[in-house]
Amino acid sequence: MSFLQWSIDGLLALTLLWLAWQLLTHPDLFRAIVLFIAFGLIMALVWVRLAAIDIALAEAVIGAGLSGTALLVTLRRMGERQPQQRNSEPHHDSEA
Repeated sequence: MSFLQWSIDGLLALTLLWLAWQLLTHPDLFRAIVLFIAFGLIMALVWVRLAAIDIALAEAVIGAGLSGTALLVTLRRMGERQPQQRNSEPHHDSEA
C-alpha cells in the first residue's frame, strides 16, 4: 500500500471520528441530522475502500438516505419544539 492510500484511509478514519463526535454533541437537532447523513456517506466511502461495494450501497441507501430522511421528517413534524418554561411555584388547586 502506498503512502497516498494510507493517507486516504487515515483521513477517512479521522473524518468518521470527528463526524461521530460532532453529531452526538451538537445542540442543534437539524445540524446533528445533517452530520448523521454525512457520516453515512463517509461510511459508504470506507466500505468502498474495503472493496465491499454491496455494503457501501446499502449504507448509502439505508444509512444516509432512508434514515436521514426519516429523521428530517420527524424533526419537521415535531416543529422543533422547545421545552416549555415551568413555573418555579407548584400549582395547587385548593378550594377554601
